[in-house]
Amino acid sequence: MAYSRVVPRSTPLLDIHKSSGGRIVEFAGWLMPVQYSGIIDEHKTVRTAVGLFDVSHMGEVFFAGPRAVEAVQRVVTTEVGRLRDGEAVYTVICRPTGGIVDDCIVYRRRQDQLFIVVNASNEVKDYTWLAENAGGIARVTNRSADFALIAVQGPKAVATLCKLTKLDLPAVKYFGLVDGEIAGMKVTAARTGYTGEDGFEVFTSPVDAPKMWGALMEAGKEFGVKPAGLGARDTLRLEARMCLYGNDITDETTPLEAGLNWVVKLDAGDFIGREALQKQKAGGVRRKLVGFVIRERAIARHGYPILAPEAARRAAPSAAEGVRGAAEGRSERSERAPDGPPGSIGVVTSGTSSPTLGYSIGMGYVPTELSQPGQKILCDCRGKLASAEIVKGPFYKRPA
Repeated sequence: MAYSRVVPRSTPLLDIHKSSGGRIVEFAGWLMPVQYSGIIDEHKTVRTAVGLFDVSHMGEVFFAGPRAVEAVQRVVTTEVGRLRDGEAVYTVICRPTGGIVDDCIVYRRRQDQLFIVVNASNEVKDYTWLAENAGGIARVTNRSADFALIAVQGPKAVATLCKLTKLDLPAVKYFGLVDGEIAGMKVTAARTGYTGEDGFEVFTSPVDAPKMWGALMEAGKEFGVKPAGLGARDTLRLEARMCLYGNDITDETTPLEAGLNWVVKLDAGDFIGREALQKQKAGGVRRKLVGFVIRERAIARHGYPILAPEAARRAAPSAAEGVRGAAEGRSERSERAPDGPPGSIGVVTSGTSSPTLGYSIGMGYVPTELSQPGQKILCDCRGKLASAEIVKGPFYKRPA
């Protein structure tokens, strides 16, 4: 039997990445740069100056028509009706079980036109879900091929962009968007990002993308601009404690378990997953996604087991519950957490050595009773038990 391999897709900037020394890898079905000068160097450039990311692999799904707001409200957990023209909001798309289809950003251009930016790995799945569940009252179209997307991130991001436009970008609020021209090209610029730094994500046409990239690199020279890849994007978002779909959140986790309570507005309307989330909230969340730090020489990577201290480990229920059991209030127990050995209480979902902080950080699910800040846990790092402490809030927060 012959098997055909799916050819990975490429963004309009692939040739520029190659000529700039980017190391290209296949990610979510796309050929993308994982790094250029090095992950740590690119990470620190974004924290101190300005970096450019090609995020053209992200998907854009548009909702149009007089009932567009209502259609979007059916499929996300946040109150979309409160958005005004030129505003955006981070939210999640849920299944009836409360499990997360994807996390996304909803942008409102007008009352009759909104669009959702979804993760690249979920583009087809998300569009199908959105069209099937909201297409009856609005026109739902996948316009991902119509856009290139460049993220300009860092404390010098706005200054870099202002050299190329008459738009009053400093006046654009966080999670605001504006249409206009940058470097003589039509764009939508949104003050959003995935790094924990200030900056904009610039939507432009695929044809204009190489020229836009070149203009941004030239404008940012005086600030030390550098291109940055997927590697730095991951370490930056983890320092800011932003979830990664497929790691920290999945179809088997709910936003309440993931600490995304602030995006769940149970009075926003009859959105998909609302009933399950109501039940879970009333019954109590049995596991939580926590952030932890390790100050010894060890890094807890994705998939590593989490263990409780000996005294707590004997009494702690396992974190090995799916969304359905939690939503229905079942109190099933297991001898082990998913992907963990007997005695484990959870699993690391993301982990790295923080270039900014100088020690290891991570996230993972643990039973609710062991989720309080200050709680000590153990991470099994390839047979070495590393002591970790649960902490509150982001690991890094940019200066005010």
